[in-house]
Amino acid sequence: MGLFELLQLLIIGLYLVGTVLFLVGTAAANPRLRRLAGILAVAGFALHTVDIALVFVQERGVALNASGTYLSILAWSILVIYFFFWWRFRLEFMALTVLPLALLFFLTSMTFSGIRVVMPKQLTMLFFGLHIGTLVLALGVLVMGFGAALAFLHYNKKIKTKAGLRSLGKDTPSLSIFDRVNHMVVAIGFPLYTLGLFSSFVWYWIAPGKMFVWDVMKISSLAVWGAFAFLFHQRMLLGWKGRKPAILMIIVFAAMVVSLLHHTITFRQMP
Repeated sequence: MGLFELLQLLIIGLYLVGTVLFLVGTAAANPRLRRLAGILAVAGFALHTVDIALVFVQERGVALNASGTYLSILAWSILVIYFFFWWRFRLEFMALTVLPLALLFFLTSMTFSGIRVVMPKQLTMLFFGLHIGTLVLALGVLVMGFGAALAFLHYNKKIKTKAGLRSLGKDTPSLSIFDRVNHMVVAIGFPLYTLGLFSSFVWYWIAPGKMFVWDVMKISSLAVWGAFAFLFHQRMLLGWKGRKPAILMIIVFAAMVVSLLHHTITFRQMP
């Protein structure tokens, strides 16, 4: 592995770890983890700047003819804009979308540039195992959130009517408990789903014989991630409670189930 390929891996690693730490730090309300995530993002951005400079030095004018270069510059530009807004308005929460998107565009730029890093099979399988394991855990956590959301909406409707209120037993849990479960599911499930989704992109890039290609599976997974990211932002940073996050939790769960079913059918049809 050459220095240029090693630089690519370092950038991916810094962006990936920074993304995970920021998600965990936000979910756990831990400013130290968020600061560490910011430091890693800045370090990744610095190496990314060096990477773009090396591409232009080595390939000169030819670099502008490669679509991968434009995607890499796009990822770099997203971070430049984010750092400006963070410096000007202290909009730290925007890192929830900026870091994963920068990582995604950078990984995609590697695919279009034709750069391939041959890794040992055991190492690539670690990323695949991480992808499967975290998605399974995320879905398991979402099942709890789905049940809590249905219960919240059901009992909330009963409480609003006198007849329904009389039918409630003494052992019926309070709505705040269901809402608290919803909060915990969002705090745990979104970082798990993010880690599972983006580890698959890393696996596609480093696994021998694998080529990253946009298809319905990846687009639908990103759509689910976008809806989950919105719920995470509204719930964790803006303090959403009650009916709205419960409804959105049901939508995210249903979308994830449909996406996974589509993946299963597609894999069965593949030769």
